[in-house]
Amino acid sequence: QVHLVESGGGLVQAGGSLRLSCAASGRTFISYATGWFRQAPGKEREFVAAIRWSGISTYYADSVKGRFTISRDNAERTVYLQMNSLQPEDTAVYYCADKRYGGSWYPYADEEYDYWGQGTQVTVSS
Repeated sequence: QVHLVESGGGLVQAGGSLRLSCAASGRTFISYATGWFRQAPGKEREFVAAIRWSGISTYYADSVKGRFTISRDNAERTVYLQMNSLQPEDTAVYYCADKRYGGSWYPYADEEYDYWGQGTQVTVSS
């Protein structure tokens, strides 16, 4: 069983930064890709960023481009989301998700992912 655990969330003022971590346990393989999604109160879950296993290919939602950076450390089995210039509209529960196998992959869709973490709350005050 694969377990993903997010950490690093918290309360920050607008303009501040946070770094989220997604640590994987229970699997010996390197996932094909990992994504970050978020869900704000009363809204649907939305794509934030994703990264392939090599770390070379990354994908971002337009709303976070230039502010967020996704990276991974395969040796540590951890994926990071560095979030800078945070705004109140970034307030949400942030989830990481793993896609185990390669092949055709549309990184922006949550149904593409096989395993999900429990989420970490990010709150940005104005």
